[in-house]
Amino acid sequence: MNEELTIRYVSATNKDVGAIRGLVFEVLEEYGLVPEPNGTDTDIADVEVNYIGRGGLFELLLDQENKIVGTVGLFPMDSGVVELRKMYFVPGIRGKGLGKRTLTRMIGAAKELGFKKIYLETASPLVEAIGLYKSFGFSSTCEIHTERCDQAYFLPLD
Repeated sequence: MNEELTIRYVSATNKDVGAIRGLVFEVLEEYGLVPEPNGTDTDIADVEVNYIGRGGLFELLLDQENKIVGTVGLFPMDSGVVELRKMYFVPGIRGKGLGKRTLTRMIGAAKELGFKKIYLETASPLVEAIGLYKSFGFSSTCEIHTERCDQAYFLPLD
């Protein structure tokens, strides 16, 4: 059962927006959450401006056939805080340690970019993700900005 999964992380561009939306919306719907292309999900309509241009990043996880199997972004909120957003994986790659690997990568990237805290919002149906965040030491906060989310967490980076 030691199946080796080769994943590459690549920086997203606006050429990838259709594939990003498709994956993100598919995962949201899988968990009974409603995509909001004209609301909270407008950030993925232009990843170059909304993430990279603001000093953050947006990455794609690609499999051996260069198919997008996951997404993750760091969205700067202010000078010291970055929000972890759109960390979603297709069902076939879940449970293989990629959440840990990706979250470790994002924490390192946030530190390299000079952020002091990572913030994130999530929803109760995303049980596995919530467990992952807690295992990394994220603490609960009541500061929630997104309607479909009912939980928020933060991690100091010092």
